[in-house]
Amino acid sequence: MNMRNQWPVLPIVAGLASGLLTGCGTQTGGSDGDGSTVVLGMSDDVLATDPASGYDPGSWMLFNNVFQSLLSFPKGGTVPEPDAAKDCSFTDQQTKVYRCTLKDGLTFSNGDDLTSEDVKFSFDRMLKINDDNGPAVMFPMLDKVETPDARTVVFTLNVPDATFPSKLASGAGSIVDHEEYDADSLREDGGAVGSGPYKLDSFDDDQAVFSVNENYRGTAADAQNKGVTLKFFGGDQKALKKSLLDGDIDIAYRGLTAGDIADIDAATDTEGAEVVEGSSAEVQHLVFNTDDPVAGKLGVRRAIAHLIDREALIRDVYEGTADPLYSIIPAGIAGHNTAFFDRYGASPSPAKAAAALKDEGLTGKVKLTLWSTPSRYGPATDQELKAVAAQLNASGLFDADVKSVPFDQYEKDIAAGKYGVYVKGWVPDFPDADNFTAPFFGEGNVLANNYTNKTITGTLIPRTAAQSDRTATDADYSTLQDIVAEELPVLPIWQAKQYAVVGENVYGLENCLDASTVFRFWELSKG
Repeated sequence: MNMRNQWPVLPIVAGLASGLLTGCGTQTGGSDGDGSTVVLGMSDDVLATDPASGYDPGSWMLFNNVFQSLLSFPKGGTVPEPDAAKDCSFTDQQTKVYRCTLKDGLTFSNGDDLTSEDVKFSFDRMLKINDDNGPAVMFPMLDKVETPDARTVVFTLNVPDATFPSKLASGAGSIVDHEEYDADSLREDGGAVGSGPYKLDSFDDDQAVFSVNENYRGTAADAQNKGVTLKFFGGDQKALKKSLLDGDIDIAYRGLTAGDIADIDAATDTEGAEVVEGSSAEVQHLVFNTDDPVAGKLGVRRAIAHLIDREALIRDVYEGTADPLYSIIPAGIAGHNTAFFDRYGASPSPAKAAAALKDEGLTGKVKLTLWSTPSRYGPATDQELKAVAAQLNASGLFDADVKSVPFDQYEKDIAAGKYGVYVKGWVPDFPDADNFTAPFFGEGNVLANNYTNKTITGTLIPRTAAQSDRTATDADYSTLQDIVAEELPVLPIWQAKQYAVVGENVYGLENCLDASTVFRFWELSKG
């Protein structure tokens, strides 16, 4: 499965991040903006302009700005609010029937009316095409979409899912014009017609050009710029850095290493480029194959959990650009607890690790290979895994090494069960605890680590999915995390921070970096 959740970490220098939440990049736009076009550079590609296909960070950035969804996430918020819809709600206690009423007078950027027919068409089309690289995988619960009238949409689910509104608010909920898209196949001309705050004027391998959509009627604030140009650097960090320093781009978003940013800071004065830091729900875990002859032993996994020094990894490898993570659900997401801290503590304990191995009947050093992939989860992943191996070996209890393979081979080998311990990164599709638990521990989980727990799959996941009051799920999510901490199919390592580097007189970026993962073009301005 191709998941947008596999989003690489791009670390920054810790000293630069602190104290830079005010300054040129973090003021609100409005009167400060002069209506200029903002030029944004990033290392990610946009793999699709058609919402039935794209399931990657770059594509969802495009979708969130060009297309409208029934609901959307407000800046800084994790609870979806009406956007194209006037109102939405579950009409049954089982959270299986969800009804939305559209706003009056909605139109697409080409002037076509947006009605309930377009909403139904968008979901039916996505599910019918079922593209391997698309978001249809998020909607196995969707049974049918009905349109009683031009302004009403009724979604019927085959199982309860209280997180359905959050899924609608994500890029997967993008509404397309039924007159502009084929019901059976993907659009391949690089064009896009939506009803969001921006229009896609052009798209090629080098850049995408957006202008303000004057027909937009939604909850996004008035655009603080007259357009955005998104330049693609295809992983060329040196070119991205040079473009920022030369003033060819206004913002570098994702793609600069810690060293790059240190150079930028040294090369510019206080009125030049600055780092803007925001919150993130991106996480990284070590994953254990529970069928592996070594990692499959609970005592081995517990010994590793007692020896990992997250603080040292954050300090030495990531230079303060992440936070230690002691839970499956990250901080800032309802349901978060500290199960792994409570069970294993923060400081390494060789004595407790040795006891765990002894209880397993293991004597002598445990030979172990940690599997990594060099760039998919960021340029420091191999370095991180080597540091983990060094921590294990320093205890005298392990003989651990690291092997790194290209991502395509990495995924094939994981699916084939060849690895005992491997690394996975995750950025949520939507900011709800469900998206950090059901994909990892539900039926057919995406980790391919052969772990299952009947209490989690049979009781906790279904019960939390059916609970429309998300605050009422905290106890169940706490229980789930406690179970995972005891059985250790995964070991959470860190939670990332988002960042970008901005040039002089660029504003509003802090409103683009939050746990919703929505990068809001309309918040950016130059002045």
